[in-house]
Amino acid sequence: MAAAESAGGTGTAPPPAGNLPDLAVTGSTGQLGGLVARILAEAGLPQRLLVRDAARAPGLPGAVPVVSTYADPVLAKTSLAGVKTLFMVSAAEAEDRLQTHFAFVDAAAAAGVEHVVYTSFFGASPDCTFTLGRDHYATEERIKASGMKYTLLRDNFYLDFLPLLTGEDGVIRGPAGDGVMAAVSRADIARCAAAVLGDPAVHVGRTYDLTGPEDISLQRAAELITAGTGRTVSYHNETVEEAYASRASYGAPAWQLDAWVSTYTAIANGELAGPTSDVHGLTGREAQGLADFLEEAHHL
Repeated sequence: MAAAESAGGTGTAPPPAGNLPDLAVTGSTGQLGGLVARILAEAGLPQRLLVRDAARAPGLPGAVPVVSTYADPVLAKTSLAGVKTLFMVSAAEAEDRLQTHFAFVDAAAAAGVEHVVYTSFFGASPDCTFTLGRDHYATEERIKASGMKYTLLRDNFYLDFLPLLTGEDGVIRGPAGDGVMAAVSRADIARCAAAVLGDPAVHVGRTYDLTGPEDISLQRAAELITAGTGRTVSYHNETVEEAYASRASYGAPAWQLDAWVSTYTAIANGELAGPTSDVHGLTGREAQGLADFLEEAHHL
């Protein structure tokens, strides 16, 4: 999923909480959080942008940057003082991501945050195939146990990532078999998040499964990417052993390799299948499919 403010960073103390918006948004220097922050600003909603480096915060009307980080509970608690609603983007993938999530959730509860809106993962469970989905489930449980109100946005695989899976040779490789997924665009997720943040009371205790409009296989994705970009793309169904071997040259740690490979095996196991109507229910717009996404991206 998209990166958030997850580690490191120092800065000056934020202004007094009474002078700050009570809606806080994390990840605004990243892609998903940045989209959400822009949508909120366009809607005229004041927001507190929690960032590691205030100089990197997007300049948006009604947005006040405040230095914060997931990994520093003292700074996090200070930065969250006076916040009623918190948009918590899942942190950048890291071996200690779950610990930083826990630290931030605990800091939010200690600061008196009333409602957390968290970006989780479709099908998150303690034993789901996608290894990082287990961390999302554990984070959900930490939020539920905190006493804060919550809304969980369980995002399917990003449509935006599908073209990026293509190697330099025009081949998408992975052990996904003929499994399918209901991939969703990052823009649709951002619109859903903004809708929840704009009227959080309506969504207390709700879990939304955010998907695209259809199930697609990687074979079908390759065909759509070929049609939508003019670049010939094909899909090669690796074995699990081939998948680990083909990625070994990156020198990534074992947990990262497991996460990469289990993205595909989760598709093979059917755990990312099943379009829902939640995007339409939250935004009033039909979710974007891969063909439409590629056409829109081509014209940007």
